[in-house]
Amino acid sequence: MSDNGLRAVSERVLALHAQMTLDEKLAQLVGYWVDQGDEVVAPMAGEMITSTRYEDATANGIGHLTRVYGTRPVDPVARAEWLWGEQRRLREQTRLGIPAIVHEECLTGLAAWKAATFPTPLAWGAAFDPELTEQLGAAIGRSMAELGIHQGLAPVLDVIMDPRWGRVDECISEDPYVVGTIGTAYVKGLQSAGVHATLKHFAGYSASQAGRNHAPVHMGRRRLQDVMLPPFEMAVRDGGVRSVMNSYAEIDGVPVASSPELLTALLRDEWGFDGTVVADYFSVAFLHALHGVAADLGEAALLALRAGIDIELPTGDAFVEPLRSLLDSSAQGRADVDRAVLRVLSQKEELGLLDEDFSSPPTQVELDGPELRDLARRTAEESVVLLGNDGVLPLAAPRSIALIGPNADAAESLMGCYSFANHVLAHHPGTPLGFEIPTVAESLRAEFRDADIVLERGCDVEGDDERGIEAAARAAADAEVAVVVVGDRAGLFGRGTVGEGNDVDDLELPGVQRRLVEAVVATGTPTVVVIVSGRPYAIGWMLDGRTAAAAVLQAFFPGEEGGPAIARIVSGAAEPSGRLPVSLPRSAGAQPYTYLHPRLGGPTDITSADNTPARPFGFGLTYTSFTREDLTASDAATDGTITAQVRLSNVGDRAGTDVVQLYARDVVGSVTRPVAQLLAYQRVSLAPGESATVTFSVPTSRLAFTGRDGRRIVEPGAVDLWVGGSCAERDTETRIELVGPVHAMTADAPRMATAAVAALVPDPR
Repeated sequence: MSDNGLRAVSERVLALHAQMTLDEKLAQLVGYWVDQGDEVVAPMAGEMITSTRYEDATANGIGHLTRVYGTRPVDPVARAEWLWGEQRRLREQTRLGIPAIVHEECLTGLAAWKAATFPTPLAWGAAFDPELTEQLGAAIGRSMAELGIHQGLAPVLDVIMDPRWGRVDECISEDPYVVGTIGTAYVKGLQSAGVHATLKHFAGYSASQAGRNHAPVHMGRRRLQDVMLPPFEMAVRDGGVRSVMNSYAEIDGVPVASSPELLTALLRDEWGFDGTVVADYFSVAFLHALHGVAADLGEAALLALRAGIDIELPTGDAFVEPLRSLLDSSAQGRADVDRAVLRVLSQKEELGLLDEDFSSPPTQVELDGPELRDLARRTAEESVVLLGNDGVLPLAAPRSIALIGPNADAAESLMGCYSFANHVLAHHPGTPLGFEIPTVAESLRAEFRDADIVLERGCDVEGDDERGIEAAARAAADAEVAVVVVGDRAGLFGRGTVGEGNDVDDLELPGVQRRLVEAVVATGTPTVVVIVSGRPYAIGWMLDGRTAAAAVLQAFFPGEEGGPAIARIVSGAAEPSGRLPVSLPRSAGAQPYTYLHPRLGGPTDITSADNTPARPFGFGLTYTSFTREDLTASDAATDGTITAQVRLSNVGDRAGTDVVQLYARDVVGSVTRPVAQLLAYQRVSLAPGESATVTFSVPTSRLAFTGRDGRRIVEPGAVDLWVGGSCAERDTETRIELVGPVHAMTADAPRMATAAVAALVPDPR
């Protein structure tokens, strides 16, 4: 690392930088939102964006072009022709001829009109399949590269802390290891296509007070280091991510956008990150407008630059004129600008932008072809979680089905907050989606062609209108089986029931949907409830007791192939294999809750409040039965590797997939330790009667924690290990010893477990 916090900078970049005026340097540190209008697609956008003309803003070049495809419904080919022309203009008509980086959202696929819409990241977590997520990222990256997009604003690596928070559907899991492995897989996939991934939101954002967006975060150093930071470290060290976006959060009074401790000392000096740090939209201005730690926008810009933010997005509200007016009196500020500019130019060189002539825009693009739809289908099918089943599923050729609920025939209910449809097209009523997305109703009709299917909405997702519930109950009473599809409608800032800015203070199903389900169940007709949502809800009442449904399926916004995936699982054409990536809450009053709690964080006999979840982390049923037996494991040095082996058998009469989950508990620690911690996991598919041995190699660094002196360490001592169907089930268990001295974590410590699966021939007896 050189004196300016950079790795080696090429002679070409140094020579280019040496020619630059201050105005040309500042232009490289900002974006410009060409299409931004009155639509609310970012927090406080209407209040933050200045009215600088595009021609004036780009006179000296520009660092980024903000969401040229993802702000309005524009034809991708026509927009690509415009973009290639703009890049040629920047190359030919600005003094230094430096093209712009183009960035877009890509959380559920490329957020552009007519592009494929994939399951939301919470569904990636439910699938527990990093390999599939890597394929997904690579396919998304290829679509972006084809359109001249260089940077994607994904993945979100915030660890879920409170399901009341509206942005839960953007997150992967409440477990940092699941977030880290799946998020890193997405990074590798996206970047394999030549598109730089951007980690969001570094760090602590999801721990906001009371689950409110942009609320303060009150968190000790240990929780930050042991839970919130590991996914980011994995994506930096193991994924080689090229960009990071700061969190809007303030942690114990210090906004992350002004924190050199996080953005420089930790991210760069300790972890070795050498890419660019981009500001979350308007977060530099928020240092003045919301946090009140800067007197004006110029001071906010200096704070952000000194902390380690290189690029202000989406526009140059602080980094251009306000900063320019302060730099004459701040030599340090100029040094900060130079460091950031060198990073930006190095990124553009790495992306090939300094050599691109932009002579051949694409004349046709395939943004939703067979490969993309196959990935969407596989991810959707793997992510659906069977929460309860009295044997009614899979349905065996029913003669009549009452299909009920506000999400039964609604395509928009299948997509997350950052899908183009819900993020942008909601502001353009009447504009077609531009891709096929069969609803659950359409998919069930295709799956059960001989059944008489009667559709009744029953109620809306939101609101208190119960007038349709009686008709829905009558339809259920007359049918052989009822399928009730309820849940969320994603949106932003008060538009919808979940999504950015849509936080809640209870975890009941929105509107009167609970009354709808209860009325249908009360008819006595076997009832299958399908929850299509962006957060887990407190639905224990429909899993147990007199209001329990015959079966319950959870689908976290499963995307364009979600309808067919749900229908195939209902019919048995596909097997349910998803597992809960987040605990299913008992109630809003039990929040915040995580399965990673110490002993005093769970139910005890010294309080009458029980926070035991309705279904635990890792839970998910199948249509077959698995046994998990004969767990063995080796003692290991504190700086070594634990080898654990377990036998998995399919003892049912159907093929199926289990997610083998290896958990640990540090029996005695110098600080309190979680009652359960996921060490490793692996999807394993077996035919009826087939068995397999699964061998995990787990670095002892997976058991590291922050000790009393603030260092991350691995302590010697006894560790309980077990494998079960969730964090709460111990089907087979053993105890090992970690031996040797206390081991301090080092930069080269491995962070990921590996698994080997050896299938065994069924016993002919």
